[in-house]
Amino acid sequence: METAMTRLTVELGARSYPILIGEGLLDELGAHVAPLLKRPRTMIVTDTHVADAYLAKVGAALGAEGISFSSLVLPAGEATKSWEGLARLTEWLIGEGVERSDHVIALGGGVIGDLVGFACSIVKRGCAFIQVPTTLLAQVDSSVGGKTAINVPAGKNLIGAFHQPALVVIDPATLTTLPRRELGAGYAEVVKYGLIDDADFFAWCEANGAALLAGDTAARAYAIAHSVAAKARIVAADERETQDIRALLNLGHSFGHALEAETGYSARLLHGEAVAAGMVLAHRFSAAKGLCSAADAERVRAHLASVDLPHSLASAGINTGGAALAAHMAHDKKVRGGKLPLILTRGIGQSFITDEYGLDSVADFLDAQAA
Repeated sequence: METAMTRLTVELGARSYPILIGEGLLDELGAHVAPLLKRPRTMIVTDTHVADAYLAKVGAALGAEGISFSSLVLPAGEATKSWEGLARLTEWLIGEGVERSDHVIALGGGVIGDLVGFACSIVKRGCAFIQVPTTLLAQVDSSVGGKTAINVPAGKNLIGAFHQPALVVIDPATLTTLPRRELGAGYAEVVKYGLIDDADFFAWCEANGAALLAGDTAARAYAIAHSVAAKARIVAADERETQDIRALLNLGHSFGHALEAETGYSARLLHGEAVAAGMVLAHRFSAAKGLCSAADAERVRAHLASVDLPHSLASAGINTGGAALAAHMAHDKKVRGGKLPLILTRGIGQSFITDEYGLDSVADFLDAQAA
């Protein structure tokens, strides 16, 4: 029986691509991939955790359509998104005889999606890839939009390229095997869409977030579809972040990336957890500057705290002074003319971008938050 499916499109002219969302789509993956292939062969890149859970299922789905494949299983974790990980992957793809018309499948979370996308942007000057995200964070955010990158010691995602996938296939059933902490990290990105420009959706999150995290499949399906539609709309309007529209998707990220850098991009603080704390800091900074009400900033903090996400420097495990954190922010790839544009807010669902505030001001604010 064919899976009930939601189909969305990222409208980018000749580079437009579909996003398919539906429980059970992994079992039908071959049928959706086959029309894209010039030859009945593909390559799958995944990590150790996802391989154990889903590689055999995906392989069977491809085989049912007569598609052969080879696979590379990389170590799970942020450390794989590195120069070393990129070298290993690109050399493997070349060794497998990848052609520019092939479609490499990224099966996993944001680390795998970012790494595979970047590798495919540079191997043979660009080959195609398909996103099959298995975490909530990747499903609602990183699998859509074509931002691909690796991390370097100076900062997160500093080496990368815009390279859009040919297809995104989202099966929410993969979330049933996701650890609660990973699910929560992804949920932070769901909340972000409400805080950017959709106050009603943030109110929905307040009412339904706990149920979503507890396993409510209807809540998960709604949150994924709503978030992906929002991301697709923003990417279509500003693919390469040249008009400050797409930059709004970075709400919480400038602060959050500094927290991740301080923890060495380790399991001490997951990306989504850092974004959660970063969104609270962005709202508190906005309140401190008189841009939004303290009540709105507290509402954001209270909701994230209610679902056990980091909501302060202390709860994120950070005890560093503001100057050190601001120094991490100075390496942010969004710095322009020596100034770091910040995503701040005038209230719930009213985010905007500004470079009015220098890093000294940010450092003083972070010192006060650590006190």
